[in-house]
Order: sequence, then structure tokens, then C-alpha cells
Amino acid sequence: MAGAMVPTGGDGALDHPQVDFFLCDIFDAIPKGDLTTMEHPIFSLSTRPDRRILHYEHNGAEIEVTPSMKGLATVHDKDILIFCISQLMAAVNAGRPVSRRLTLRAHDLLIATNRETSGDAYRRLTEAFERLAGTRIKTNLSVGGLEVTSGFGLIENWEIVRKARGGRMISVAVTLSEWLYRAVLSKSVLTLSRDYFRLRKPLERRIYELARKHCGRQESWRVSVETLLKKSGSASPRRVFRKMLRDMITADHLPDYQMREEPGDLIRFSLRDRMIEIPETAGPGPLRAETMEAARALAPGMDVYVLENDWRAFWVSSGRPALRARDAAFLGFVRSRMKRRD
Repeated sequence: MAGAMVPTGGDGALDHPQVDFFLCDIFDAIPKGDLTTMEHPIFSLSTRPDRRILHYEHNGAEIEVTPSMKGLATVHDKDILIFCISQLMAAVNAGRPVSRRLTLRAHDLLIATNRETSGDAYRRLTEAFERLAGTRIKTNLSVGGLEVTSGFGLIENWEIVRKARGGRMISVAVTLSEWLYRAVLSKSVLTLSRDYFRLRKPLERRIYELARKHCGRQESWRVSVETLLKKSGSASPRRVFRKMLRDMITADHLPDYQMREEPGDLIRFSLRDRMIEIPETAGPGPLRAETMEAARALAPGMDVYVLENDWRAFWVSSGRPALRARDAAFLGFVRSRMKRRD
């Protein structure tokens, strides 16, 4: 790792060791998405250049997304951000110094996101960087416990180093926006299924993100078609959007979740059994729903199901002691974890 250590400054919220650049070399990093772009429709679902100015407002959150001449950044362009976020989160959890500027191998990015590694794939990667850098966002969204109205790009800048006269790419460097970097350092992220990158249709990816954000690992989440249309960012009429949802229900290949239509123009997302990562026999038993809500309040911005997995692993490493009150024990573990972060 090259680069001198530099202070982050500020109010301590970003008090993490930094270097001039971060080298993406964690080959099995768990895919992570930031909560804000999972919740709100920032990326275009179009497969053609989309030059619309997008306006979105929901529960006090206001977003305006303005494209460059290259068009809006797409859901597939977001793969680059997911790769970067995943690498940074793995490094933060390991206690390694990180930076907004990342250096990576294009081949690693393409493999990790289930893309071809042909010459055309590298051309498409360049176009994705251009759209990410050109797309501008104005918003009052809360990130890391702060609410700020600001304008920014999804990435600040990028560069590709390659051998002369059209040779292969040697390395790629990208500088994330301060807004996105703050989300990573505050751990305002969620784990994604690796099968996310196998979803080829933009709407499938967007619907999975919404299910992951709102359903999480609860038993189910129910939402109206109208609200789902709004939150997805789809430009399709409601009847067309409903038909696309029905096609997804029939195909039934959304990672982690099953979909079904219910009376009242509603869609229910239910957790698939295979997403339950730790069986009851491997842990001290299930936690109550209100306990998980209490954990969310204690650890804002963190994935409480990751905390639950960490707690169960700690319980196993401690010799599987008998617990009189497992919910209280879990909340005590969360409090202890958050104190260590302060």
C-alpha cells in the first residue's frame, strides 16, 4: 500500500485511517450496496442513452438527477460502485487504511460483477465511467446521520492506464464522491446476493434492491404497485409495469426473495428459506422482531443481520453458553460493538 497517512479531519464521523489511494486487492469481498441508492431511484433503467432530468420526492427526500450528454448512469453502471464499496467495506472491517481514490484491475471488476472480459467489455466499462462521472445529483438525503442539501457526481474522476496504441488496460483509478465515501465509512450499506450480478434486466436488479432494503430478512414485505413503480424509477405506464412484475413472478428467479401478487394491486416479497444463513441448531435461537428494531435504533446505518451473524459467531466461539435472555444478550452485544466504534 502506497501513500502517506493523512487525517480525515471534521467532527470525527470520518475518523478512519486514510492513505493517498486504496488498492482493490480483496478478491472475495462480499458485495455491498449503499442504502441511499438502494432506497431511491437514482440510476436509469434504460438500456439506451437516457437524457431525462429525473425528479423524485418521497417522505421528505427530494432528488434531482441530471445527465450529461452521454446520458444518465444506469443500473448496470452501478456495478462499478458496488465493487468499490465492497472492497472498501472489507478493508474497513479488517482495519486497513482506505481512501476515496481506488486503484483496481479492470479484469477483477469484470469477473467480480459477472461480465465478459472481451475487448468490447472494456469499451463498455469506459462508457460506464463517463456516465457515472457525468451524472449529477442534487438532494437533501441523510447519509451517516447528517442531512445536507448538496450537488455532486457519483464519482469525482477516473482514469485508465493502458499500454500504448490500444493495448490492454493495466489499471483503473476512480475517486468516489465524498457523499458516497461517507456512506461507506458510516457503514450505511447492505450485503447483496452474489446472484444480483446474474440479473440481466435492469428492472429485476432494481426490484431486488428494493426488496433487500425494505424486506431485509424479515419474513415478508408488502407494497402497492403504485409505490413500487415510483420507487423503482421506471418510466413505464402502470399497466405495463404491472405486466413486467407479473413476468418476474412467473420467472421466479429473484435472488433471496419470492414475489406474489395480492388483492388490492399489492405485491408481497417473501424471504426464501435458502437466505437463512445460520440454522437454529447453530445458534442460541431466533430473535424477536422488536429486538431487531431495537438493534436498528442502537446501530443506525448498520446491517442488523450482519450484527446478528457476528453475535451468533461470538456465541459459538465463547463455548455456546446457556442464555437466559438471548434478546437482551444480543442487544448487549450491539451496544458493546457500537462503543468500540466511538
